[in-house]
Amino acid sequence: MQFIYPSFLYALGILALPIIIHLFYFRRFKTVYFTNVKFLKEVKEETNSRQKLKNFLVLLMRLLAIAALVFAFAQPFIPVKDAQVKKGEKNISVFVDNSFSMNALSSDVPLLEKAKSNARNIISAYGVEDHFQILTNDFEGRHQRLLSQEDAISLIDEIKPTPSVRNLSQVLNRQTQTLNAQNASEKIAYVVSDFQKNITNLEAFVDTSIDVSLLPMQSVQEKNVSIDSAWFVSPIQLMNQVNPMMVKVRNYSDESVDNVRLSLKLDRQTKPVGTISIPANSTVTDTVNISVLQKGWHEGELNITDYPIQFDDTYFFTFNVANEINILIINSSQTNKYLEAVFSGVPYFKIKNENSQNIEYAAFPNYQLIILNDLASISSGLSSELAQYVQNGGNLLIFPSANASVNNYNPFLESIAINELKSFEAVERKVSKVNTEEFVFNDVFERNGRAMKLPVTQGNFNLSNFTSRGEEPILKYRDGSTYLGKYVLGAGRVYLCAAPLDKEKNDLVQSGEIFVPMLYKMAIFASKNQKVAYFIGKDEQIEIANKASENELVYKFKGEKDEFIPEQKNIGSKMLLGINNQIKEAGFYDLILGDSEIQNKFAFNYDRKESDLKYFNANDIKEQLGAKMSLLDANENTDLKAMVGERSRGKVLWKWFVIAALIFLALEGLILRLFK
Repeated sequence: MQFIYPSFLYALGILALPIIIHLFYFRRFKTVYFTNVKFLKEVKEETNSRQKLKNFLVLLMRLLAIAALVFAFAQPFIPVKDAQVKKGEKNISVFVDNSFSMNALSSDVPLLEKAKSNARNIISAYGVEDHFQILTNDFEGRHQRLLSQEDAISLIDEIKPTPSVRNLSQVLNRQTQTLNAQNASEKIAYVVSDFQKNITNLEAFVDTSIDVSLLPMQSVQEKNVSIDSAWFVSPIQLMNQVNPMMVKVRNYSDESVDNVRLSLKLDRQTKPVGTISIPANSTVTDTVNISVLQKGWHEGELNITDYPIQFDDTYFFTFNVANEINILIINSSQTNKYLEAVFSGVPYFKIKNENSQNIEYAAFPNYQLIILNDLASISSGLSSELAQYVQNGGNLLIFPSANASVNNYNPFLESIAINELKSFEAVERKVSKVNTEEFVFNDVFERNGRAMKLPVTQGNFNLSNFTSRGEEPILKYRDGSTYLGKYVLGAGRVYLCAAPLDKEKNDLVQSGEIFVPMLYKMAIFASKNQKVAYFIGKDEQIEIANKASENELVYKFKGEKDEFIPEQKNIGSKMLLGINNQIKEAGFYDLILGDSEIQNKFAFNYDRKESDLKYFNANDIKEQLGAKMSLLDANENTDLKAMVGERSRGKVLWKWFVIAALIFLALEGLILRLFK
């Protein structure tokens, strides 16, 4: 047995007072006259003997009562597993995992409700003089300070499920920061969680100044099916056409799942897609065909039926069908009728021809594709603007003139990091290979092996072959050299043809099955096309084209229930929007500039990190425990409050000594009353 306040034991010295009083207490006798004193001596002897016994018992009860009270004030305890109990105030932090995985059931009760109940018991096991932190995955400001016992229990009652997910090392670091903010004799952290494998990284926490106790919560079942992701096959969605979307559905359980219903809700109209069977611990990718009948923004929603974990059964997405695709053709003198004929046949494409001597540089960001046709030279101003255009996500197609000045062209080509022009050779060469793996031709031909009319050139430039330029050949000559190559620069793409587009030098315009789809695919390719969906807590920064003027600089997100102003960082023609954990619910959010119309639509989904319901069991957790960590081995029948109390203060005995003191005082009263 040990004592928290052993100095109180000096008070045992007061036991001498009742002994002294007892020894020196002389009772005054009253004279009584008797008529017959024959038996007086015998009665006196018998009375003295009984009186001494009574006084001795009273003295003993008083001594025991005083000793019990002294021991009670010294707060005796029996240490548990050599625990060292410290006196004084304590700082206690309790983390309650309120992520979506805690909605799993345990005996028909969500794990979160059991976790909240356990947190209350932990708080109640300490004294009212201690300070407490209640922490959740939200990391809210009110969770970063120490509270009284009553306020801490009230805050536990307010905890609700959240889409936010934190690794346990992040949680422990945040607990450490709060506990160290105020001096206390003891600093203790509790983690109440289901300890999913994808968030449990206890080995990453190295601080040993905090006593950490882990309380695992285990669900009854570990089954879940989730829509993992979805994406369009083509980066651009076209009106009055079928736009295939790929949907990946994942089964996280160890059993196969059959007949999972998949449905699509597009612009508030729902239609069934079909059913999916998914093997155990695997994914299945299905195709959903989406037909678009009107231009503008569209909101889509994919759904499956799964219970009880439902936060990942819905996948929101948005996409925009542009009113038109703008194409700029920069010519040296006259326009090219073949280029105009290709695009003028489809109203969706809008072309504009400009002379190289009179170019509106400010309009470059409005074009999806810029074509340099038959330019003999490129000015420094045009060179600079084209480089910035490509860096920001534009597509550039170059057909050099047969009379092009190599010395003028190559500085521009070098500035955009693509292969350079060498000498022009007026010899016949034939294209023999088409790269059908690249986006330009990857879905153009039904049978790649059939005979096609490929271009033949009567003159072309030899191209340098620097491996550092990252060229991807799209069309090749028979000798293996490049006829048409693709290069990546920043967010954009550059296509360089080794031959002029002049019909006398290059019959590409007569190869309709190559020329037409090549231009179409280059025009619709959008390397920086907006993602169809984002994830809450993961995608915290969004890049958009900046359309704000000097007098109108405020963008805001507006959802179904709330709206907020994101952090805004202007970078030239781009704007970076910081979400900063302001989106809490999955759904659609409109981006509005000032009081104008909707600029963009965004779809936010809950993070799928919580979908995998695989947990560490108690043995697995023990392997990850650090020197200052311990595991609370508790079940439904465990008195958690008593367990925590014993772990933090040992087996407390002061209450028993108080009870003993009361018993001794009661016995003293009985002796005085009944001992005649």
